[in-house]
Amino acid sequence: MKKILALLLCLALVFGLAACGEKKEAEPAPAPAEEQKEDTLPTVVILGTGGTIAGTGEAGKTTGYSAGELDVQSLIDGVPGLDKLATLKGEQVLNTASDNVTAKDWIVLAKRINELAKDDSIAGFVITHGTDTLEETAYFLDLTVKTDKPVICVGAMRPATATSADGPMNLYQSVALARTPEAKGRGVMVVFSDGIYAARQVTKVTTYRTDAFNGRDFGALGYMVDDKAYFYNKSEKPNTVDTPFDVSELEDLPKVGIAYFHIDAELDVLEHYLDSYEGVIVAGAGNGSMSTLWHNRIKERVDGGDGVIVVRAGRMDNGIVTEYATNPQTIAGNNLNPQKARILLSLALTVTKDREQIREYFATY
Repeated sequence: MKKILALLLCLALVFGLAACGEKKEAEPAPAPAEEQKEDTLPTVVILGTGGTIAGTGEAGKTTGYSAGELDVQSLIDGVPGLDKLATLKGEQVLNTASDNVTAKDWIVLAKRINELAKDDSIAGFVITHGTDTLEETAYFLDLTVKTDKPVICVGAMRPATATSADGPMNLYQSVALARTPEAKGRGVMVVFSDGIYAARQVTKVTTYRTDAFNGRDFGALGYMVDDKAYFYNKSEKPNTVDTPFDVSELEDLPKVGIAYFHIDAELDVLEHYLDSYEGVIVAGAGNGSMSTLWHNRIKERVDGGDGVIVVRAGRMDNGIVTEYATNPQTIAGNNLNPQKARILLSLALTVTKDREQIREYFATY
C-alpha cells in the first residue's frame, strides 16, 4: 500500500511540474498611452489662407513683416500641445495677405469645407486668416457652408516672429473650440484673444491691439479659457444649413459695390456703381441716410426700370437701419455693416433678382 501511495505521489509531482513548465500563450502588450489617446482624439482640419498669423519679419518686431510666409504645417508645428487636443490635418488653400482674398477664394474654401464635412471622422474646422477681411470671410462661410460642425476662423495681430506673438494661443484655442461638442450648430465663429464671436456680428475694431475683434452691440458668444469653452449666448439668425445659398455650382459672385456717402458726396461715384454693378450698398449716415441728390437719383433709376438693387447700410458699427418710407426703392440693411451687407446681397443675387424677396433676405439673415 505504501508503495502504491508513493507511486501516485511521484506521478502527481511529475505531472505538476510539467504543467508548470507549459508555455502560456502570450497576451498582446497594451498600446502605449500616447497611441491609445491619439486613437480617441477628435479630428480637426486646419485650412490655411495666410495672413499675419503666418507672417514673418524682423525678430521681435510687430511691423514691417510679410504676411503669409509660413505654411499651415509650420503653424501647427509651432504651437506646443496642439497635437494633444486633436488629430490634426492641415491643408493650404492659399497663402496671402487677407486684402488679396477674392470671392473666388471664398467659393473654393466653402466648397472644400462642404466636401470634407461629409467625412464623419472630422469633428470641426479651423481657418487661419488675415485679420483685415477675416469678418467678411467668416460671414460668407456662415451663409454658405452646409454643415453644423464647428467652423472657426482665426488670425493674429502680430506675426509669428514678434515678441509675444498672439497667433499660437489664438490657434490653440480655435482647435480646442473646433473639437468641442457644444460648439456644434452655432454657425461659423471667430476666436480671438480669448473671445468667441458669431460670424454675423463680429468686426475688427482696432488696427494694432491684440484684442482686435468684438461682437458690437451683441458682445461675445462666450470665452475661451485655455482649451475650455464657456458659452453664454447664441446667434438667433439662421446660418449654414438653414440658408438658401448654394455655392456648389458657383465660380464667382455677382458684382456688388459699396458707395460711401459723406457730406458733398458727388453723384459720379453713385452713378458708377448704378451703371456697372448688379447691386449697390450705400454706406449711409445715421439710418442709412443720404443726401436728397443721391436719394432722387436712386429713385429715378429704380422707377425707370433699372434692375439694380440698392441696399442702405450704416457707416457706424452699432444700431439698426430700418425701412425708409420715403424711398421704398431701397432695401434696409438691418444691422449689417456695409461690407457684410455686400456679401448678403451678392449671395441673394445668385438666387433671385426680385427686390421684395431680397428685402426678406435682409430681414432674415
